[in-house]
Amino acid sequence: MVLPTNLKHIATADELTKLINEKENVMVCCGRMGPMCIPVYGVMHEIEPEYQHVEFRDMAFDSPEAHIIRNLPECRGFMGIPFVIYYKNGKVAAATSSIQSRTQITTILDKTFSA
Repeated sequence: MVLPTNLKHIATADELTKLINEKENVMVCCGRMGPMCIPVYGVMHEIEPEYQHVEFRDMAFDSPEAHIIRNLPECRGFMGIPFVIYYKNGKVAAATSSIQSRTQITTILDKTFSA
């Protein structure tokens, strides 16, 4: 299950684990092609060139493999998708849910992944 976004995709839990263990800064948007998710994918694609020290990825929320994100303690109270997880050195550094603006996303990126 691959989302038709302009981002690189994560298909399996193993791929995500490998990525967050190999890359220092990773932002993953776990969602669907819905009205709350599409704007987040768009912002990620738009800012990708400005944040070359961050790996941007998407993951299909409804894939069984997305359990690795859906079951995170940081996501326990989330009511809306997408689930956006920011990983720093293999650990969850921040997590948000529902639609996010460019300003909200870049504020977290700047705080969490300052170059």
